Amino acid sequence: MSKVDLHIHTSASDGKYSAAEIVRKAWEAGLTHIAICDHDSIDGIMPALEAAKEFPGLTVIPGVEINTDIPAGEMHVLGYLFEYQNQELHDHLIRLRNSRVERARKMIGKLRGLGVKIDYERVEELAAGGSLGRPHIAQALLERGYVNNFREAFIKYIGRGSPAYIERDKITPVEAVKLIVRAGGTPVLAHPFTSENYEQLITKLIPAGLLGLEAYYNNYTPEQVQDILRVATGHNLIVTGGSDYHGLEGLNEPPLGSVEVPLETVNGLLSLAQQLNKSRL
Repeated sequence: MSKVDLHIHTSASDGKYSAAEIVRKAWEAGLTHIAICDHDSIDGIMPALEAAKEFPGLTVIPGVEINTDIPAGEMHVLGYLFEYQNQELHDHLIRLRNSRVERARKMIGKLRGLGVKIDYERVEELAAGGSLGRPHIAQALLERGYVNNFREAFIKYIGRGSPAYIERDKITPVEAVKLIVRAGGTPVLAHPFTSENYEQLITKLIPAGLLGLEAYYNNYTPEQVQDILRVATGHNLIVTGGSDYHGLEGLNEPPLGSVEVPLETVNGLLSLAQQLNKSRL
């Protein structure tokens, strides 16, 4: 098991467990460094930092995962070690989360038109006050027996190109990178192979302030990891990694801390953040 997991979700977005529960699970798994990276939400950061006081030897790194759109689909941008009380970032994430609510309502309306009846109130309950997302709709579909697992829910109903899919409020990767930079953070492109040509994409993101690539990730082959490491070295970018853990059954995701992330990734991230803070003084 790895000692590092820099990509974890809590119930502040679409994860199953609260920030405090994640911290406890991470400590029980023997992790020494974790990052809370909820979708379009930073509400899990403070509870995680507070909970970590009870677990010596475990460091919690503030993070966020911003969902963005590209012509061929969507890409996610991770942000680390930003000023998590930054008002601009806070306001922007609230707008994105509000758009998720409207999107969910429209998706549920489309599902009803297909004869698939789930209640928005139940989806809202499943979100438990966190950033509402498609996994909560998938969970409601599973509860009602319309699908056998989460993957089927996305393929059959709510994935891109499926009959109940609705586009969300869009933000580009460049805009997300700039937003994280303005909040004093370190932007990193999440799971780069989501894009068919991530090398071409980062040529637009580096001028905006991109500083890293997520090299170690769920199901990435050694060849893919080496490709990302090559590109990162060529562009003088740091690398990070994590499990993208949500704690939701049926997503075929690895357990917390199961993606082997070298400790030097944390050292590189913390060192870069320190350099950036000095340069901004």
